[in-house]
Amino acid sequence: MVLGGGWLSMWAPASSPTILAAFGLVGLVLAWQAGLQLHRLWWRPRRLEKALRARGLRGSRYRFLTGDLAEESRRRKEAWARPLPLRCHDIAPRVEPFLHGAVGVGAAHGKPRITWFGPTPEVHVADPELARVVLSNKFGHFEKVSFPELSKLIPQGLSAHEGEKWAKHRRILNPVFQLEKLKLMLPVFSACCEELISRWMGSIGSDGSYEVDCWPEFKSLTGDVISRTAFGSSYLEGRRIFELQGELFERVIKSIQKMFIPGYMYLPTENNRKMHQMNKEIESILRGMIGKRMQAMKEGESTKDDLLGILLESNTRHMEVNGQSNQGLTIKDIMEECKLFYFAGADTTSVLLTWTMLLLSMHPEWQDRAREEILGLFGKNKPDYDGLSRLKIVTMILYEVLRLYPPFIELTRKTYKEMEIGGITYPAGVIINLPVMFIHHDPEIWGSDVHEFKPERFSEGISKASKDPGAFLPFGWGPRICIGKNFALLEAKMALCLILQRLEFELATSYTHAPHTIISLHPMHGAQIKVKSYMTISDYSVFY
Repeated sequence: MVLGGGWLSMWAPASSPTILAAFGLVGLVLAWQAGLQLHRLWWRPRRLEKALRARGLRGSRYRFLTGDLAEESRRRKEAWARPLPLRCHDIAPRVEPFLHGAVGVGAAHGKPRITWFGPTPEVHVADPELARVVLSNKFGHFEKVSFPELSKLIPQGLSAHEGEKWAKHRRILNPVFQLEKLKLMLPVFSACCEELISRWMGSIGSDGSYEVDCWPEFKSLTGDVISRTAFGSSYLEGRRIFELQGELFERVIKSIQKMFIPGYMYLPTENNRKMHQMNKEIESILRGMIGKRMQAMKEGESTKDDLLGILLESNTRHMEVNGQSNQGLTIKDIMEECKLFYFAGADTTSVLLTWTMLLLSMHPEWQDRAREEILGLFGKNKPDYDGLSRLKIVTMILYEVLRLYPPFIELTRKTYKEMEIGGITYPAGVIINLPVMFIHHDPEIWGSDVHEFKPERFSEGISKASKDPGAFLPFGWGPRICIGKNFALLEAKMALCLILQRLEFELATSYTHAPHTIISLHPMHGAQIKVKSYMTISDYSVFY
């Protein structure tokens, strides 16, 4: 005890003020952090809710921390347990049951409604005219919705940028998607599709048919297309990026509901560690490929006509014109744009092709009409760009599929300052949700046959397909319309032409009609179809 008392008497006088000061500082930091979280998770949402209700808006009440996420999850679980009847295209009640009840199809001329994405209010604007006002961003008062907790895990390319940074990226990326460059990629589209069709035809059994789940097949196809068009001879490395990014996004989606718990995404959980490891591997592969290509360019090698080569060439030209190296994209910027190629390009086209095959299986009369048009234009020859651009029936079919089954069912923006939309003034910090699927399924816009598969509604083009010429929004609208739109449509047309030239198909008895959304809208239980050869062996040899 004497020894202990001596030890205390020796250290206590000198250390007590320091210890007390340290504890005081820690206490102040904790109190400050607690105050910030209380403001973010309680006072700010309540203030925004009060402001929105004062402007006449109605909707759900704020629930602490998670908002409507738990209720949305519960309703989805109930709805997703019940498949839809075959040929039923009234998908909104199943895909988004909570929003269907809160917003409703046919709400275009009603008042916007409030729901809660965690502690952030979402106002759903289903009027296409107001949606175009938001997407035009004419006054610069809207910004993309971002999640800082996920910024290291999801692509931070063109779609995530704002203002001058977005404008610079768009200028540099525009040459990548110019028509003349896309034409050079048609042989890659064709070669990848031929490999798929050859595999299917080689699997046709003695009964003359082959049952295949075309959803993973098309994911693999579009992954191959992006890998080859983006990275040329390095496509095998690109393929690894595609596989890693697919798994990474699935993990990110599972974490969305938990990210509103302060600091959760930074905790060393198994899932968080795995996500960061996967992202690190993706970036390592990309950094290596970009570095090799830049070194080759410095040594005088000609630029390759793949997406990465065109992007690096455009970036170099941009820096030369501006006379400053810091005016171009950094290696990190280029890496993020490459990630976005995969996320947006592969997913959008695979979803479009999958639903197109399913709907043409449900509506074989349109399959016959499309095949007749394709054979009339190309016969047994490979499609070329001029012919693809003249396809009318195929284009109508793709548009109608995009209307009924849009790959991304909503678009979101956020007010960063006070903004008036349709006579209602919104405070800063409100998510403006544009429910594309509800707009596409609104009978007041598209008519009483809105839930029928009727490609002929697009026979006179998009602007005359509905009562509102701007109600078709599968690729967005305005200055930020999807830069890869033409890439996706050309790839889809090429694949559809080659498939219909050689195969006919119908729904397999194992198919369950159950659309649902995880990032994009896809079939919950796969897309099983039965394919049969449309050609004789002698016909087939003409193609190879």
